[in-house]
Amino acid sequence: MAPVKRHAYEAYFKLQAIEYAAENGNRAAARHFNVNESMVRKWRKQGNELRQVRKTKLSFHGNKARGVSTVTIWQKAKAIAAEMDIEHFQGGPSWCFRFMRRRHLSIRARTTVAQRLLADYQERVAIFRTYCRDKITVPSHITNMDEPT
Repeated sequence: MAPVKRHAYEAYFKLQAIEYAAENGNRAAARHFNVNESMVRKWRKQGNELRQVRKTKLSFHGNKARGVSTVTIWQKAKAIAAEMDIEHFQGGPSWCFRFMRRRHLSIRARTTVAQRLLADYQERVAIFRTYCRDKITVPSHITNMDEPT
């Protein structure tokens, strides 16, 4: 069986499916809108949120799973301590380090996307292109042109 292609449905479409499901049931709505019944159930749970967003919104993939820094962790901890009337809470870097160790948290190291270009990069590209033009007849035989030597 071929894998099912994923679709992104607009909030307006989901609201129509919710209304249809309220009248006729989840399975009937799934058949009518050609979606899975589990999607209709999920959309019904999201009903209030879907009514508040714009009708062309596709999904709720906002600021989830974003990285945080140690500074934001201890600032949030200080704010919570102030709300709970905890006096003498320092919440410095050492507290943050111990908190992260207790909760098995880590700060992701930023990585660079690309390698540095060589000084004679343009010259090498020109030589490579002339070589390809002279020697290689089928362009599909060329692979991984971005790797410096």
